[in-house]
Amino acid sequence: MLSIQTNVASLEAQNFVTVNSQFQNNTIEQLSSGYRINQSGDDAAGLATANQYAGTVATLTQGVLNANNSLSTLQIADGGISNISTILGRLQTLATESASSTFAGNRTTVNNEYQGLLQEVNRQAAAIGLNTGGVNNSNLTTYVGGASTATNSQVNVNLSGNNNAVDATALGIANSSVAGGGTTFTNNIVNLNNTATTFVSGAANASQTFTFQVATPTGDTQVSAIVNGSVAGITGADAISQLNTQLSQYGITASIASAPGTTSDQTLQFGGSTAFTVGAGAVTNAGTGSLITAAATQTAVNTSDYNLDSSSGPGGAFVAFASTSTETANFATGTGSQTVTLTAANSGTLGQALSYLNNQLNSIGISAVSTVAGNISFQSTGSFNVNETGSVTTGTGNLFGGASGGAAASVGAVAVNPPGASSSDTGNAIAALASLTQAITNLGLTQGIVGAGENKLNYATNLAQSQITNFSAAESGIKDANIAQEAANLTKAQVLQQASLAALAQANTAPQAVLALLKG
Repeated sequence: MLSIQTNVASLEAQNFVTVNSQFQNNTIEQLSSGYRINQSGDDAAGLATANQYAGTVATLTQGVLNANNSLSTLQIADGGISNISTILGRLQTLATESASSTFAGNRTTVNNEYQGLLQEVNRQAAAIGLNTGGVNNSNLTTYVGGASTATNSQVNVNLSGNNNAVDATALGIANSSVAGGGTTFTNNIVNLNNTATTFVSGAANASQTFTFQVATPTGDTQVSAIVNGSVAGITGADAISQLNTQLSQYGITASIASAPGTTSDQTLQFGGSTAFTVGAGAVTNAGTGSLITAAATQTAVNTSDYNLDSSSGPGGAFVAFASTSTETANFATGTGSQTVTLTAANSGTLGQALSYLNNQLNSIGISAVSTVAGNISFQSTGSFNVNETGSVTTGTGNLFGGASGGAAASVGAVAVNPPGASSSDTGNAIAALASLTQAITNLGLTQGIVGAGENKLNYATNLAQSQITNFSAAESGIKDANIAQEAANLTKAQVLQQASLAALAQANTAPQAVLALLKG
């Protein structure tokens, strides 16, 4: 039907012009943005999925940065631990040096370096945050992402607790020392390193005498070591030097105690493998500045050895044997045993008893030496046992069992005191070596956790980067435009647009054909 009221062909052409224009505009938009989806209407479901992928990629990207930062922290800690390990090696060297009984140097100098290195361990542990309670002495959590739950999105490196701290206290070496050890006087608190105090002072001829009873193969000998002072006094170090000059020939060493946190710290001590007892006199000639506290026990036994004072037995102090009195005891060490029988003939005096006992006991490594109180101290570098097999029978006489002149009141084992850990020249150093061995083990465990944490973070980073790639590819597959296809579509859209416009022009001129019917 030919009509001038409704130009159906034109309407159809107009519709296609609109469609083709939208097609062309959409194609240009995709080519310009690079995205297939530029608004929700393009693909609402696809856009929602793509946005989830984009969020995951953003989380993982930051997670990789988090992991790298945490890895840097662990690497810093790892470097610090390695350096502390080197310091522990030096500490072992110093301890080994001081642990040798033939060491001829100054243990105080060695210990000064040792203590300085302990402080350096503390400083470096704090610098890497692995001191006790430090910032990294905790459960380090790194959020990497890429998992369905928060727990699985985190990497934990647990460095919490004292076991994972690497300062001297946590490693168990804070109170260790390689200073020369020795026997101290009970209740003595005189600090010989106090530079504000002078000793043996007040008179030109002021002096203080230390009397030693030193064991010999046939008894013991008395040795007097005299510290000479002056009006102005001398230092603690000067006093130690004077004592060592006189005592070195007897295998006895004087030194200043190093027992931080105890009352014996910085006080006078005597060490050595020689069996000895020592008594301290007062400062003479109206002098002052005693090297030990006046109220201190003025006698001491070499506690660096296994020791037994005869007065510690059930029968009390030694009593010289007389008449037909006898007392029998068995001494045993790792090298053998020896039975001694004390009688009036061999123990009528203290000197006779010491001579008899040393003649009998030296072969199994036990020495007998008198104490200032007139008792007998048995000493040995190794452990020994004493069993009394027969106490006093008649008359007077007593070593360490039974009442004087009485019947056998106590027969059996007599307790022997073990040496103190820091009562020998080398005791502190040997104890320090044991502590350092454990410290190195503990440090290795912490370093293992740090190393494992580094590996975990590296693995987590690798996974996150793989996920970033794959999630980005998934997002791209949904959201990105196919440029080749859209370029072809642009050509197609342009041709269709031009064709629809040409068709519209033709459709608009079609009603003019009606005029031909009206001519006539």
